[in-house]
Amino acid sequence: MERTFAIIKPDAVERNMTGKVLAKIEAAGFKIAGMKKIQLSKAQAEGFYYVHKERPFFNDLCAFMSRSPVVVMVLERENAVAKWREVMGATNPANAEAGTIRKDFGLSIEENSAHGSDSAESAAFEISYFFSQLELV
Repeated sequence: MERTFAIIKPDAVERNMTGKVLAKIEAAGFKIAGMKKIQLSKAQAEGFYYVHKERPFFNDLCAFMSRSPVVVMVLERENAVAKWREVMGATNPANAEAGTIRKDFGLSIEENSAHGSDSAESAAFEISYFFSQLELV
């Protein structure tokens, strides 16, 4: 079993799409090992997305991720990182395959409804950023 980290982003939470995203997660065979709805501060978003600090979209990304609540999750299954990225779809919803979260719910490349770890190493950092071991089952 492998774990990955996922976020249902503000655009999807604001439009009450959380249940629909969760249904896709469960249909793809994931076990939800941890989940909570939180409101990120701008500083927390900046800490989480520190790897993008030098990129031109960093400030807009952090403002977006802290504008309203998100749902953070730890997902578990075999090949979890790769499978979650497949279920999310391409970063730009216009390029995502039909049936993926970003194609079905994303509004734009910036407001694409979901985040996922891009590697096992990223997943380890991202999971520990939001969850203690006591919160994971």
